[in-house]
Amino acid sequence: MFRRLILPAAFLTLAACGPSSPTEPAAPAAPTVPPPTAAQMQAALAALPAPYDGADLDNGRRVFARCRSCHTVTANGPNMTGPNLYGVFGRQAGTHAGYRYSAPVKAAGFAWDAERIDHWLENPRTFLPGNKMTFPGIADPTDRRDLIAWLQVSTTPAPAA
Repeated sequence: MFRRLILPAAFLTLAACGPSSPTEPAAPAAPTVPPPTAAQMQAALAALPAPYDGADLDNGRRVFARCRSCHTVTANGPNMTGPNLYGVFGRQAGTHAGYRYSAPVKAAGFAWDAERIDHWLENPRTFLPGNKMTFPGIADPTDRRDLIAWLQVSTTPAPAA
């Protein structure tokens, strides 16, 4: 008797997960943005203020490997344990769509810039106490500079033509 009730109930529950009608169109896929070319990255690097304009982008990319398990950096990329970082420069802290931020980050009241990201990367726990990021930080200032420059040239949307 129990099995006779459970299977139809499970089917109805799963059927309710689909579109509300068979003719309802699927949501459009987010447009893809190609990654910047090496020449575009070098031009963007040269346009950064000192000391970031002298950064080593290859080292910054390598340093980001420490972050990759929690963050994505592509346009329209998914949030993971941490938010997607595409477009982080100039974004209000705690506002990336679809990510559940801790109360200290939501209440931070600033937009991310290189200086704030540098302090965050040095020690996230002391920069905004009570945030949920468990990463211990990056002690080496050269690695932080290179990572910040790489993030800025890799994740800043190109200006509209």
